[in-house]
Amino acid sequence: MSRSDDPGHYFQTTSALEQIARKAAKSNNTNGNPIKLPSKILAIIADPQDDNQIYVAEAAGCVKRINIEVGQTSVPHSKTRFTNKVSATFSGPQAPLTSVAVSLKSDTIFAGCWDKSIWSWTLSTRKPGKRFQGHSDFVKDVIAFTLQGKEVLVSASQDASMIVWDVATGEKLRTIKGHTRGILALAIDPADYEPNKASVTLFSAGSDREIRRWTIGLSSAVEIQPSPLIAHETSVDALHFDSDGDLWTASADKTAKCLSRGREWEEDSAFEHPDFVRDVAVDEDGGWVITACRDEEVRVWDKGSGKLHHTFTGHFEEVIGLLLLPRQRLVSVSIDATIRLWSLKSQDLAKAITEAEDERLGKEKEKVPEQKEGMLTIEEEAELAELLEDSE
Repeated sequence: MSRSDDPGHYFQTTSALEQIARKAAKSNNTNGNPIKLPSKILAIIADPQDDNQIYVAEAAGCVKRINIEVGQTSVPHSKTRFTNKVSATFSGPQAPLTSVAVSLKSDTIFAGCWDKSIWSWTLSTRKPGKRFQGHSDFVKDVIAFTLQGKEVLVSASQDASMIVWDVATGEKLRTIKGHTRGILALAIDPADYEPNKASVTLFSAGSDREIRRWTIGLSSAVEIQPSPLIAHETSVDALHFDSDGDLWTASADKTAKCLSRGREWEEDSAFEHPDFVRDVAVDEDGGWVITACRDEEVRVWDKGSGKLHHTFTGHFEEVIGLLLLPRQRLVSVSIDATIRLWSLKSQDLAKAITEAEDERLGKEKEKVPEQKEGMLTIEEEAELAELLEDSE
């Protein structure tokens, strides 16, 4: 007996049906010039070799290299838009890919997978490389860097551990434990990182709400005290450093925060949201903080004042990741399977704000019922009711 995947074949509440209808209607918008892919997009990183290219990890089990600045094609007689922007595909996994990292030194791209392993491919040939296996649960994040001229990979998992790998041999150098729940994000402290140094400072964050710091070398891994740093009430989904070396965080407690290096990682500012915050980015050129939220929105905040400046509306599912590119370009990705490109330049933001306001006013105008000829106003209806009461 076959089973249907069509949600229309199952009982659903009125609110669920309304949500489906709303998202279906919203999916037709072209805000941000969407690039449509076949499956949910779960991660995004820049291409270190080309400012117009990005890498995304898909739930379909592949990594794609996308050119965000070329034209789009469509299939005749189809509502689905396909794109010719895919410049490379790295395939093999049969489970969703959650994260992606690139190493130019070893000409390798890595992807963390739900199958508990890290897959790799040769960038130039797209051929599968080593498969790193050692975790007992989903791999949630991966990061590659160089220590003393040697290429190193660190993976973070839902099993609450991190593993340090030798990229050249595929050997597991060590397992790092400290978190009590799944680890969701990794970030290298740029303040003291140099490829030829003997160690690197790595920050990790997870669903235990803790942020931990580690000094990692080829033969050692030591946690930095005091530990852990507690800045959020629940899961921390993203970590990013700005040009001042301050740490930016995104959390399921519905906030994005800036933790000040100069004040021993104390909270410097917080940005409140109506739902989980999935990612955060800082545009130094414009002085903007950008956040990705589960409520489908991409928000632009004034870094200095902390005030909301603009909301980019376009995605029709949770926004998962953000990436800043040169020339104040912002890329957002979502589980709606679209990649969207926005401009943070002052003149483009001003135009976007005007267009959003015009659209809002237009919708409000549509909501006002048009009075048909011969119909009574509310005041006239009330007057008539009084007259009828008097006549009884």
